[in-house]
Amino acid sequence: MIKYCELFWSFFKVGTFTIGGGYAMIPLMQRELVDRRKWISEEEFIDEVALSQTLPGVFAVNMASMVGYRRAGVGGSVAAVLGNIMMPIVFILVLAIFFRSFRDNVYVSRIFMGLRPAVVALIAAPVFRMAKTAKVSWRNVWIPVVAALLIWLCGVNPIFVVLAAFAGGLLYSLFNKENIRK
Repeated sequence: MIKYCELFWSFFKVGTFTIGGGYAMIPLMQRELVDRRKWISEEEFIDEVALSQTLPGVFAVNMASMVGYRRAGVGGSVAAVLGNIMMPIVFILVLAIFFRSFRDNVYVSRIFMGLRPAVVALIAAPVFRMAKTAKVSWRNVWIPVVAALLIWLCGVNPIFVVLAAFAGGLLYSLFNKENIRK
């Protein structure tokens, strides 16, 4: 029972204090799961982030489900997911109830505009931290930069970028087997 409560509380904190959605939760999850609780290693965290992104559904719920399951089986998965989604659901319900009364308020608009840079920083910080752990170097950093530019400037559909990255990774692994084993 204690494991369930710990999982619920850890993911409740992450879900409650994150502004900006799933990817903004990454630094809080990393701090809570890797640094503070030591439930998973840095490498496992990166793997679970990557896997959570590939699964259908909400990124944060996928992460909570995987970590909860690893820690305490199906019950742990349920506890972690419930903790993660409880406060965002309450916030969304409250916002939906009162949205009409303040949607045109200039101060509310300014607050949300001011939060945007903070959310970008919350997302960027763990990207750089995970890049170090994943051994991203200047030789291969061009890949996400080119992918982002193709999507943003050229209007390429992200599905085609993902398929091209998959094909490139597959070809690299087929023709460079000796370097992969090292």
